[in-house]
Amino acid sequence: MSKRDYYEVLGVPRNAGEDEIKKAFRRLAMKCHPDRCPDDPAAQEKFKEAKEAYEVLCDGARRAQYDRHGHAAFETGAGFSAAGFGDMGDMFGDLFADIFGGATRQRRGGDLRYLLDLDLEDAVFGCARTIEVPGIVPCAACGATGSADGRSSRCPTCRGQGRVRMQNGIFSVQQPCPQCRGSGQVVQNPCRECRGEGHVQRVRTLEVRIPAGVDSGDRVRLSGQGEPGPAGIPPGDLYVEVHVRPHPIFQREGEDLHCEVPVRMAQAALGAAIMVPTLDGEVTLDVPPETQAGQVIRMRGRGVRPVRGGRAGDLVCHIVVETPVRLTREQRELLERFDASLAGGESGRHSPRAQSFIDGVRAFWSRVTS
Repeated sequence: MSKRDYYEVLGVPRNAGEDEIKKAFRRLAMKCHPDRCPDDPAAQEKFKEAKEAYEVLCDGARRAQYDRHGHAAFETGAGFSAAGFGDMGDMFGDLFADIFGGATRQRRGGDLRYLLDLDLEDAVFGCARTIEVPGIVPCAACGATGSADGRSSRCPTCRGQGRVRMQNGIFSVQQPCPQCRGSGQVVQNPCRECRGEGHVQRVRTLEVRIPAGVDSGDRVRLSGQGEPGPAGIPPGDLYVEVHVRPHPIFQREGEDLHCEVPVRMAQAALGAAIMVPTLDGEVTLDVPPETQAGQVIRMRGRGVRPVRGGRAGDLVCHIVVETPVRLTREQRELLERFDASLAGGESGRHSPRAQSFIDGVRAFWSRVTS
């Protein structure tokens, strides 16, 4: 069976640049690599085809020969050079490290996560907190070098490169050296305090400033406060993740604050000006006449200002009409006379929702019994 055109295999135009060719091969490798498709011979064959195309098109000299002569340029006895093939191991080692997450050298230590509980007020207005973080810190006795005398020598395993090459069939992948852990140096006289590791276990006390407007799930990064790497490798970062405790009055939704506002029946019917709490103090809420239970009244700008700036959200007041309890005899009699005054021929005028419900029930039973 004749070979497919290399540009067609990778799905790139004939004038594609090296970066475009590399990206195209990476996409195919992610999809068809034998490690990802161990039981799919068709995918493995596609990967071999893509690898062959990549080897040629990413080498300038070989690509020029292919563009002039096609596949015949590399057939046995055709008289054409196959220069450049010897560097493919390094190229594929770096490429597959990039595709599958391998590291050619450990650049820094690991990141840490700390969960910080905050009250709603602290999250809205910002605050400063002192936290205690258990973990490993650079060894002060040896200056994080791991050496008692400050001296080190080139690692014999990786010859100071900090990385070694692992061969697996046709693939060659680089990874941090297991002896020096990527530093390229080994210690001859280990520090007694840290046993040559360059770090020790400690509980650190750190100050963290929480910006105003954060919400649950937001993170504050403390650069360089994560785990230190091996000797000579800078530490990672510490991410302080915010968790806002439930509030007894307010529920936050984005930049808006929601709260329930109980009002008496008379206040809901006649209208009233009542005091409601906000995070800045009490303010007056105007309840219009004939307000119904569940009605929502917004107070603009009384919510939370976003952490990245912008207009503050609203305070959303959900009206709860409260039924009076523990009535005296006089109060009960007054309510009975009041209710009787509403139950005349114009009851629907005073209670339109109740009248609409009754009319709906009558229509329903009429359809059922007809």
